[in-house]
Amino acid sequence: MKRENHTLTTEFVLQGFSSFHEHHLTLFVMFLAPYILTLAGNIIIVIIIRIDHHLHTPMYFFLSMLSTSETIYTLVILPRMLSSLVGMSQAISLAGCATQMFFFVTFGITNCFLLTVMGYDRYVAICSPLRYTVIMNKRVCTQLVWGACSIGLIVATTQVTSVFRLPFCATKVAHFFCDIRPVMKLSCIDTTVNEILTLIISVFVLVVPMGLVFISYVLIISTILKITSTEGRKKAFATCASHLTVVIVHYGCASIAYLKPKSENTKDQDQLISVTYTVITPLLNPVVYTLRNKEVKDALLRAIGRKPF
Repeated sequence: MKRENHTLTTEFVLQGFSSFHEHHLTLFVMFLAPYILTLAGNIIIVIIIRIDHHLHTPMYFFLSMLSTSETIYTLVILPRMLSSLVGMSQAISLAGCATQMFFFVTFGITNCFLLTVMGYDRYVAICSPLRYTVIMNKRVCTQLVWGACSIGLIVATTQVTSVFRLPFCATKVAHFFCDIRPVMKLSCIDTTVNEILTLIISVFVLVVPMGLVFISYVLIISTILKITSTEGRKKAFATCASHLTVVIVHYGCASIAYLKPKSENTKDQDQLISVTYTVITPLLNPVVYTLRNKEVKDALLRAIGRKPF
């Protein structure tokens, strides 16, 4: 019977927020607003960086790449989630599920490594300012971005291939998108090997980048503390504040989701964590970089024909 079931499994059903059925309209409005703000904010950042020559620096090149990656990341998950909240079909084909998981993993991991690259950029800018333009030349910047994207593609291919080689006996995914663990739970066979692979990948794409960012900031802070002028220290800290804020929230949410034991949280708790890194964290990037970053705010003022303060 099991053999027949997993042979006939051609689609899954995303259960989404089924336990909050009476609040679907409220959830739709709550998620639509940050989704629109995220898209608008990231698109504005990419356009402003492209048209304003003051922002044609490595730091803002990496920011525009992060904004582009974040935009695609949200497009992969949120439109389907929003449509399910207004009563549209929650069924998704196996191919559609694999595709969604592939792009989610690709751009999620790309974001992690782009944040690491941005940390390295800040390290070079503050610790080796005289050699900054030589070290962070256009070729190196392009290679760093391609490296982040390549890691995302390789890991996503490995992860998705291992998950969709499993035979499936159940069809109801206890989530609002095709995340790795909820899909693996539908398998007819023991998934211990897949769980170990997922943990190894999670450690590689979260702990390694976090470690590199931590080392960068230890060196950055030690260099800043050697600056004699208060104004110089304040300016150096200000250039790192936006990046550090995004890093803490991004890695923090992802670590809670993927480095915890698989049975530690309930379905609703897992979904709440997922909402944080699929809805709230992507919004943080444009908000932090437009409200806290003077150069971006000045560029926005120039774009609308007003003088920067």
